[in-house]
Amino acid sequence: MNFRKWALVASATVLTGCMLLDEPKSPMTFFITSVDSGKGADFGGLAGADALCQKLANEAGAGGRRTWRAYLSTQATADTPAVNARDRIGRGPWVNAKGVVIASSVAELHGNNNLNLQTALTDKGVQLNGRTQKPNMHDILTGSRPDGTAFPAGDDRTCGNWTRSGVGSAMVGHHDRAGLKDDEPSRSWNSSHPSKACSIEALRSTGGDGRLYCFAAR
Repeated sequence: MNFRKWALVASATVLTGCMLLDEPKSPMTFFITSVDSGKGADFGGLAGADALCQKLANEAGAGGRRTWRAYLSTQATADTPAVNARDRIGRGPWVNAKGVVIASSVAELHGNNNLNLQTALTDKGVQLNGRTQKPNMHDILTGSRPDGTAFPAGDDRTCGNWTRSGVGSAMVGHHDRAGLKDDEPSRSWNSSHPSKACSIEALRSTGGDGRLYCFAAR
C-alpha cells in the first residue's frame, strides 16, 4: 500500500473512531433536571439553562452529538422578541431514561402526551417527588402558556427571562399532573400557576425546587 492510500485509510479510521466516540450512549431525549441552578429561577438566561441541560445530558451519556434545550419561554423586552418554548425543542420523538415515549411530536406534547409522575424522570432516571410526597417538587419552571408559547410583555412570568432570584414570578407546570383542584391548570404539565417569587425558598414554598424540563432538540 502506497503512502497516499495508507493516509486515506488512516484518516478514515480516525474519523470513524471519533464518530463512534461521539455517539450518545443513552437513548434518553427528555428529562427533568436532577439539580437546580443554585440561584432559584436565575439560570443566567436561556443560554445558562440550556448549558445546564447539556451538562446533565452529557454526564448521563445522552449528550454526544445531541443538542439539549431547556423548555423555557421568554417575554419580549424593548430589545429582544419573545421566545416560545415549543420552538426550541426540536420535532421529537422524546423518550425518558427508561426508553418510554413522552411524546412523538410537538403537537402531541402539547396535546395528549405521556408525561406524568411515573414517566417524567430525571437525568439520573429517577422519579421526582409529586404533590403527595415530601418535599413536594412538582412545580417545574416553564414560563409558558399551555400551547408552549410565551406570555405577552407585562406581568412577569419568567423571573426576568430567567435572570432573577428574588422578586418576580415564573409560570410553572405540574409534572405529576395534579394540584389542589381537579381542573385543567392543576393537570397542566407546563402552565399551572405563577410562582410566589424567584428565590429557591419562594419556589419551594408552593411545591417546587427550581427544576427544568430538558429536551434533545437534535
